[in-house]
Amino acid sequence: MRIREIRIYGKPLPVKGGVYRMASASVAKLDSTIIEVVSDNGLSGWGETCPIGPIYQPHHILGARSAMQELAPALIGSEFVSVRDIYRKMDGALAGHGYAKAAIDIAIHDLLGKKLGVPVSVLLGGALTGKVASYYSTIVGEPDETARIALEKAREGYPRLQIKVGGRPVEQDIETIQKVWEAVGFSARIVVDGNRGLTVANAVTVDRLCASIPFVFEQPCNTMDEIACLKGRITHPVYLDENTEDLNAVLRAISLGIADGFGFKVTRLGGLSRMTTARDMCAIRSLPHSCDDAWGGDIIAAACVHLASTVEPRRFEGAWIAQEYISGNYDSQNPVLIKNGHIVVPDRPGLGVIPDDGVFGEPIAVFGG
Repeated sequence: MRIREIRIYGKPLPVKGGVYRMASASVAKLDSTIIEVVSDNGLSGWGETCPIGPIYQPHHILGARSAMQELAPALIGSEFVSVRDIYRKMDGALAGHGYAKAAIDIAIHDLLGKKLGVPVSVLLGGALTGKVASYYSTIVGEPDETARIALEKAREGYPRLQIKVGGRPVEQDIETIQKVWEAVGFSARIVVDGNRGLTVANAVTVDRLCASIPFVFEQPCNTMDEIACLKGRITHPVYLDENTEDLNAVLRAISLGIADGFGFKVTRLGGLSRMTTARDMCAIRSLPHSCDDAWGGDIIAAACVHLASTVEPRRFEGAWIAQEYISGNYDSQNPVLIKNGHIVVPDRPGLGVIPDDGVFGEPIAVFGG
């Protein structure tokens, strides 16, 4: 089987309800980049990458599309028997840009799954469950409103709630955490996500003034060195998220012993093939992690869910998808949906997502053909 054609599409994804606010940025509309890899036997594989603005990570929409246009000509005509071979060719054509390569990596997994007649989860080692837990992420908001939403989502069945803090006076963050705990208690696990927005001093303050509240601290500070400064000074477990920019960063964090777990993003790590390596590194040290991405629709959601289903349940921290914040689906017949806080793992070949005809409009660029 050879790659005959590569098509690149754009898909606007406005934030439902207004603005998605984090410590580092606020966004009202995102533009996802979709890639379709067409083989010479007529099968198509789909991939997606959708950076959440240019500040959250060193990723941005124009960078993704430019990188794909650099990579695509090097892949046309390639015969492939493995994702690793395609990745080797991508690395030979362009250094870095893992978030763009990730979309192609996902598309190749989708294509191989369809060729072999198996779900992508089989290619990743095999699903351990048919339904994975999701989690809900609040925005940086007023304490009372955040507590109200947290209680509502816990009652809907979400087993884990991520509470955004940072980018404002630390007293408001402390009040938010306390009010969420008063509202939710043990009905859902609480994660306090700083999105790099707290200083070391503020992180220590939050930890001490909320010492009796059981929560995980996710990426409270900006750099891995700052996170290392927290070791031995705070009592809450610390997970890394934005700092895990590649597999080397994951390995470094594990080696230094500064991460009690991780919030992984599939596209940030370079795709499903790289993510499975991170999954297996965490398994060796019994480190829990999530299987998420920054933003996007059914394609990236399906990729996250397939990977999530292969993680040992006791180490699994949930799969975040953007469904609660966007309208509509790419695949109206078999959408990837959260129901009662959980997501059914697609069981059709490949990702299990077949975008509706015309849902992405005309391609931005086409290579091969």
